[in-house]
Amino acid sequence: MRIAIDAMGGDRAPASIVEGALEAAKNWSELEIILVGDEQAIKPHLSNQPSNIRVVHTEERIEADDEPVRAVRRKKGASMVMAGRMVREGEADCMISAGNTGALMTTGLLVVGRMEGVERPALAPMIPTMDGKGMLALDLGANMDAKPEHLVQYAIMGSIYREKVHSIKKPRVGLLNVGSEAQKGNELTKAVFPLLEEAPIHFIGNVESRDVLEGACDVLVCDGFAGNVMLKTLEGTAGSLFNVLKQEFTRSWLTKLGAALVMPGLKRLKQTMDYKEHGGAPLLGLNGLVIKAHGSSDGRAVFNAIRQARTALQHNLTETISAEIVRQPSGK
Repeated sequence: MRIAIDAMGGDRAPASIVEGALEAAKNWSELEIILVGDEQAIKPHLSNQPSNIRVVHTEERIEADDEPVRAVRRKKGASMVMAGRMVREGEADCMISAGNTGALMTTGLLVVGRMEGVERPALAPMIPTMDGKGMLALDLGANMDAKPEHLVQYAIMGSIYREKVHSIKKPRVGLLNVGSEAQKGNELTKAVFPLLEEAPIHFIGNVESRDVLEGACDVLVCDGFAGNVMLKTLEGTAGSLFNVLKQEFTRSWLTKLGAALVMPGLKRLKQTMDYKEHGGAPLLGLNGLVIKAHGSSDGRAVFNAIRQARTALQHNLTETISAEIVRQPSGK
């Protein structure tokens, strides 16, 4: 299993990328990890380089503030683009990047290419839930608009992903909506509801955003605009909540004493909500496996993204999704 990693993408690159790669190479000798990036910047962090890690040198990179389409088209030697090209040409089975999200989606579309029958690939991150199992949500930002048939494809791809990568039998698929009744919602959700009932998935109906963190379903389907708004709201609320708790617990000696008593529980809660534990967000619907790691990924997050890629490759995720999509009327 050959995994190409954009070693120059992300806030902590290349140090955190190399750290995670080294740990993964040590744990799984069957992997071949290809670090794509500036060799002079990578080498100082690559002490005791194992035999299953190699570096493909390029000095060009895509910056966080680059315009995605222009950057991908003009910077053909950028580490992210080269990793995508390796997947397209069969030199790698998967690519991972913590870099510019828009550029990675563009690389997926223009370089790796769409899967036959898929009109809109979807960004599918895991949303932490209170039961620790997490919820796969798609699309959370790859496409701002969607048609009913797109959401059906999201549901099928997400269901297969959870079954293959997370070993969940008959994953529960929910539709993000403003109410639980079938007739609720806008034109898109009303139109797609009966289609999801007929799709080869375990559809449980509408799910309201207030129930997301409680683990109301295993796969949550929505258009990219609503999904991204929901994701940013959850991230902002969680961040604000921990900040308020920190302020309150440091207000006096009495609150500091209380903080000492509840700190173990708070640490467990923070770990439950930590993106590092969930790896990355796959771009589902492409001709190869592409995983977007969090921009602030540390070594542990990169390691978990590689673990996630390894599991997906072991279960032939891309091929399984492709076969199911082609069978569907919406995929013809």
